[in-house]
Amino acid sequence: MNDASRVGTAPQPLSLANGRLAALSWGRQDAPTWLALHGWLDNAASFTRLAPRLVSALGIRIVAIDFRGHGHSAHAPAGNDYALWDYTHDVLDAMEALGLEQATLLAHSMGAAVSCLLAAALPEKVARLILIDGLGALNTPAQETPSQLRKGLIAHRRPPSRAPRYLDIESAVAARVAGGVTPLDSLTATPLVERNTQATADGKVQMRTDSRLLKPSLVRFTPQQVLAVLAEIQAPVLLIEGEQGILGERAWAAQARQAMPRLTRHVLAGGHHLHLEPQAVERVAEVICLEGCTAS
Repeated sequence: MNDASRVGTAPQPLSLANGRLAALSWGRQDAPTWLALHGWLDNAASFTRLAPRLVSALGIRIVAIDFRGHGHSAHAPAGNDYALWDYTHDVLDAMEALGLEQATLLAHSMGAAVSCLLAAALPEKVARLILIDGLGALNTPAQETPSQLRKGLIAHRRPPSRAPRYLDIESAVAARVAGGVTPLDSLTATPLVERNTQATADGKVQMRTDSRLLKPSLVRFTPQQVLAVLAEIQAPVLLIEGEQGILGERAWAAQARQAMPRLTRHVLAGGHHLHLEPQAVERVAEVICLEGCTAS
C-alpha cells in the first residue's frame, strides 16, 4: 500500500491559470487551502508523502503546483528566462485561480526562496511560511555580477539541448539519483521522476523538464538584497531543516536566520528532501502540527 492510500487520500490533478500551470490537490475543495511550492528541477509530486498526512491531521486542502518549465506545467515562451522572481507570478496566478486572497505557503528549497520573495513584497498575500530546507535565495556578491552575466549570456545563446531519454522509469530514477545536485535515494526520487517523465513513441521515457532550467541565471540577487528581503517578512515562519540539508551552521544560513524577525527553527534527521524521504516525512508532519500550524 502506498503512502497516499495509507493516510486515506490520493491527489487529484488540477489545471490552473488557463492551463498554463498543472497542480496536484489533496483534501476537500471547501477546506482551508495551503499552496505547496517545490524545489528546482522537482515538481508537485515533491509533496506526495507529506501532503496526505497534513490534510488528514489538520483538515486542510493542499494544492501543490508545478512551477513553469517543471512537471506538467507549460514551458516559458521562446526567448524568455527562468528568473527566480518570475516564479512569484506562478504563485499569484495559482492563488487567483483558486480564489485565495491570502494563503499559507508550504515550500521546499527553491520554492522557499520564491515564497520569501512574495512574503516580503506582498505581505498581505501570505498568512504563514512553512519552509523546508530552504531560506532566502541563491545569491552572488555584487562584484561578481559581470562574470555571472557573462556565463548566463553565453549559455543562453546556445541552442537548447534535447530532453534526456531513458529506457524506462528505473533508468530515469537511477540517473536522477546519480546526477542530483543534492543526495537522494531511489525511493525518494521515484515520485519526482514519475511525474517528470513521459512515454515516447518508441517505448522509452523522456524528461518533461525544460532544458533551459539548467542554464545559469543572467543575474542573481546580492547577499545584501536577500537579507533585506528576509528582514521585511512579517508573517510567522516555521523553518524545518535536515541535518544533512543545505543550511545547517553555514555562515550564510546563520546570517539569513538572524535576519528574520518571526522565525521558529527545527532541525530533523534527514537530507535536503526530508519531506519526501520515507524515513523522515512522519517527523516533518509532526513538527508542523505541533507548532500550531492549524488551518487558516
